[in-house]
Amino acid sequence: MDALLIILVAVAALILFAVFRNMRMQKHLTTLTEEQFKEGYRKAQLIDVREPKEFDRGHILGSRNIPLSQMKQRMGEVRKDQPVYLYCQRGSRSMKAANLLRKNGYEGLHQLKGGFSKWTGKIKVKKKGY
Repeated sequence: MDALLIILVAVAALILFAVFRNMRMQKHLTTLTEEQFKEGYRKAQLIDVREPKEFDRGHILGSRNIPLSQMKQRMGEVRKDQPVYLYCQRGSRSMKAANLLRKNGYEGLHQLKGGFSKWTGKIKVKKKGY
């Protein structure tokens, strides 16, 4: 019985931590629908945080690729004086990238709801060179 209580308390603590962390992140990151995203991304820095192979298979027209795995090293490429529109495949990596940017003084952070997998707008596919 004591072990079950300990497990339940641990699970509850993990759930509360996840909810608190998500609520805190929502203060600094705006999740936008595709229509809202389309309204503002041309006046912002549009960054695809997926890996290069994913980017090459298709990306939102006008975006540049700064993979989450390289964000710390390449953060200087992102301007602090302009809004930042982020996306990944489904949304988890863009949230992590936004958290990293926020911790380094960036504001005006936005992400695409549902990520690239839900995008219906124009895309570009990198041609393979043979």
